[in-house]
Amino acid sequence: MYSFPAWTLFSGSTLRREEATVLTVEEVTRISLKTILFPTDFSPASSAALPFALALARTYGSTLLLTHVLAGARGQDSENNAVWQDARHRLEKFCVEHSISDTPHKPVLDQGDLADVIPVIIGEQAVDLVVLGTHGRRGVSKLVLGSSAEKIYRSAPCPVLTVGPNVHNGNWRLRNILCPVDVLEDPGPFLKHALTLAKENQSEFIVLQAVPLVPWQHRASVEKQMCERLQRMIPPDAASWCTPQFVVRWEHPAEAVVLAASEWEADLIVMGVRKSRAAKFSVHLPWPVASEVVSRAPCPVLTIRV
Repeated sequence: MYSFPAWTLFSGSTLRREEATVLTVEEVTRISLKTILFPTDFSPASSAALPFALALARTYGSTLLLTHVLAGARGQDSENNAVWQDARHRLEKFCVEHSISDTPHKPVLDQGDLADVIPVIIGEQAVDLVVLGTHGRRGVSKLVLGSSAEKIYRSAPCPVLTVGPNVHNGNWRLRNILCPVDVLEDPGPFLKHALTLAKENQSEFIVLQAVPLVPWQHRASVEKQMCERLQRMIPPDAASWCTPQFVVRWEHPAEAVVLAASEWEADLIVMGVRKSRAAKFSVHLPWPVASEVVSRAPCPVLTIRV
């Protein structure tokens, strides 16, 4: 998404008709979050994401899997060694110290390469959502679990909620939800996911289109066209259960999303991200953009692979 110049989208100030297919989300159904996976390395940055996992678990009646992964080969006989026992003790202590006794939860201790083990756990435990903390260092988001953890963020087959270093815990409520989309592409499951959350929480819903490199003299007409198409993506009855707003920004993608999130005081950003970039242009947010948003966002970011 957004990785190409505005002039590949526009001829003069008119969106090419053959590229302007607008698909509307017709049905919004309740999200099921039976199982939420929360990986932890017991660090402060990791623990900072726990309140968000707990808030969702309590709202949706979910079971929370508090997971720690040890280094080493998965499946080797390690349960009786001192390192395994120490990790088990730390995980149990973590559950006690963070006062989660009122939330259904289960400690899960495993061993192996983090990027390989987490997807396996997701499959074995039928996980619906992963919640991660990140410290966002070195400009590119590196999840708190180490360099391999960004692979989890990229490869998890279920949605991932990432809590970055600029997110402050408080009474987290989904009052404002920001959803970057592209008028040239099927919004897919991520827009439906965002609309469902907005419906369930009676949220203000902000739909964002970033169009960089548009000369100022064309912006009024481009904005009008974009807003008309953004409106057609939203179910007609949406106004009865949320307050949709349509925003066009002229910055490049990551900057547009972060600025819009701050200005609209977003409580959540929902983004669709491509698994790969086989096509010449990726019309969903590419991973480097998503990583930059995650590391800079003032609110949690929900990424959904499409």
